[in-house]
Amino acid sequence: MQRRFVLGLLACLALPGPALAANQPPQPKAGMPGGADNPDAEIVKRSVGRASAATYVFHMASEPQAARPVVVFLHAWGAVNPSLYGGWIDHLARRGYLVLYPAFQTVGRTRPVDATKNAAALVKDALAALAEDPAARPDLSRVAYLGHSAGGGVAANLAAEAAAADLPVPKLVFITMVGGIASDEKSRGIQLASLSKIDPSTAIITMIGDREFQASDRASRRILREASEVPPNRKLFMRVASDDHGFPSLSATLASPGSPMSAYDAAGIKVEPDPPVDRRAPRQPQPKWSPDMVLSGEQHVLLAQLGRNPIDALDYLAFWKTFDMAADAAFNGSGDLAALRSDPNFLDMQRWSDTWPIRRLHAENPRPVDATATAPAVRAAPAPTKMPVTRQTKRQRR
Repeated sequence: MQRRFVLGLLACLALPGPALAANQPPQPKAGMPGGADNPDAEIVKRSVGRASAATYVFHMASEPQAARPVVVFLHAWGAVNPSLYGGWIDHLARRGYLVLYPAFQTVGRTRPVDATKNAAALVKDALAALAEDPAARPDLSRVAYLGHSAGGGVAANLAAEAAAADLPVPKLVFITMVGGIASDEKSRGIQLASLSKIDPSTAIITMIGDREFQASDRASRRILREASEVPPNRKLFMRVASDDHGFPSLSATLASPGSPMSAYDAAGIKVEPDPPVDRRAPRQPQPKWSPDMVLSGEQHVLLAQLGRNPIDALDYLAFWKTFDMAADAAFNGSGDLAALRSDPNFLDMQRWSDTWPIRRLHAENPRPVDATATAPAVRAAPAPTKMPVTRQTKRQRR
């Protein structure tokens, strides 16, 4: 009996564990999409605006030879601290972008219906404040709106309302794991604007994960469908696949775009305080409190997951690399995403350390919407027929 126990124990110890499992591929080299560029560069972390209406600004400290392309990073509901996306922001800043992170929400006091208006005002004020800054030097002809979860709906709205709000028309709208979109005017969430106003020259990518895809799938396809003036070759629907072949495994969830980095914690960035309140001045009307100002249980869970989500191959091979290649096509090329989709490197996720391929990204161009198509006729239900009534005798009922 003891011998069998020892043999069983040795067999368990011989099983392959995490130490023997395949490892994730490293981040691409400098100069490649998703790569680690300018690792020794100093990153400026500052803010414009005031405490109740702040936009965090990130860029390399050295003065650029040419104006910097601009990325407006729009956070998930409640994720007002840029540290939750610090890894992605750091990557963008080191690639030479000017990154704006508008805190368009005061948790517990902002309604989703006001999110787009707040974000538009913050972005407009930030660009005006940085217009003459030689280190920031924003290039308004190369602007991308990047949104995660509820920020994806805000990104789409800013693109639709850019001309009316005096904002730069984006070359790229990049949306990951979109959520929090209201299904109608009375529903809780971000109300989508008329997305048919998005400029036809804009490229739009929506990305979802395969672990929590149903709601994001519907919202992503809805955004692409309602952006009806953008041609199909400038729109992509993409799906990130989970892969548990190696260790740690890759899990494409709603929190996957999170890449926490303490160096980008808002607590370490100086923000100008609000001016003192003049008690003699008439009080400004405040929006009526509503339940959607408060974070739901699911939103609290998402924030916790964003704060614990490690930077892995999904970040630098799925999200960062895809954005880098799409931005390069939108800013410096034709913006034809159908052509980009045919690039083998665009969908490739490299290999685990044992040479087993990581599951590739999925991408599809949405089908064009035929405005002249009519809905199929609904066949009327047949009229009910009167069935004969039969009476049962007492003997039959027994």
